[in-house]
Amino acid sequence: MTKPSLYTAIGLMSGTSMDGIDLALLETDGHTYVAPMGGRGIPYEPDLREAIRSVVGRSELDAQVKAVERDVTLAQAAAVKSFLEDEGLDPRDINLIGFHGQTIFHAPERGLTRQIGDGALMAAQTGIDVINDFRSNDVRAGGQGAPLLPLYHRARVRAAEFDAPVVVLNIGGVSNVTWIGPGEEDMIAFDSGPGNALIDDAILNRTGESFDRDGRMARQGQPNQLMVDLWMNHDFFTRQPPKSLDRNAWKVTSVERLSTVDALATLTEFTVQANIKARDFFPIQPQEWLVAGGGRHNRVLIEGLQDGLGIPVRPVDALGWDGDLMEAEGFAYLAVRSLLELPLSLPTTTGVPKPLSGGVLYKA
Repeated sequence: MTKPSLYTAIGLMSGTSMDGIDLALLETDGHTYVAPMGGRGIPYEPDLREAIRSVVGRSELDAQVKAVERDVTLAQAAAVKSFLEDEGLDPRDINLIGFHGQTIFHAPERGLTRQIGDGALMAAQTGIDVINDFRSNDVRAGGQGAPLLPLYHRARVRAAEFDAPVVVLNIGGVSNVTWIGPGEEDMIAFDSGPGNALIDDAILNRTGESFDRDGRMARQGQPNQLMVDLWMNHDFFTRQPPKSLDRNAWKVTSVERLSTVDALATLTEFTVQANIKARDFFPIQPQEWLVAGGGRHNRVLIEGLQDGLGIPVRPVDALGWDGDLMEAEGFAYLAVRSLLELPLSLPTTTGVPKPLSGGVLYKA
């Protein structure tokens, strides 16, 4: 059968902030053509979120992890079916689902990464072919397994005809940067430091709220610069990229002796300084930074980046892109590339020895 030149794919992403599911619909050729077609965010039910938290840090698929994996898969399959019904789409209208799953463990230096999500169950539930397990092949080959979205960032930036160099910063649970240079193949990417995870964990533990809306509580506090300086002495920040992070890479228990607003101000300042530090590894400084992910809504965080970098820092929404759905769109794009046996990662993005494909296909 002749392969179609364009694919309609759904991408599913649930990040290390563990707040819910991002679902995006994308039309793409897997190369340079990408046409986002909408999507939605679906919060996790509190019980499921807590169940996921209970298995974070586990590298083995024991009975508890498998039970949570099933629940995560069923929740995301239900989100797909609800979306298709609301949009008047038949499962046969969709060529593929890119199902990232939920990262619970990431230690590429040990050759291990774990994203829970049952591709076979997802395919059976939705009636659509599924590609998941995007990171394992990269890690097996000696790569970092992250970040995986730089190729999608490059496709979007090239389509928008930006003056390079430009940086796309994604602030999810962990932050990552994609530096896109003037040459067709000029690209560097790496995890750059903490994102929302430390802030979200702190506010959840202290107030029961899931995040610091607009950075309002951080704005009321005073950052403890001594703590930030101590965390910034971590060897991660001087290590040459490619490099990646687990969400629990930092122990920031010292903030427990601070007031809630001072703790949030301190963790937010840490995220700001960590991401500013990323510029040390760019061969040419960018014209501007474009910010995606939930962290772009944190005004204190964005203002800190703007002040520290001294160049324009814009949410990608200013370009008409959907900053909440870019990761989900990216995994729809990578699913098509996987189907076409195209690279998902490069030596300059994850440290693999050569451009490498990945993912596992589950037929409906």
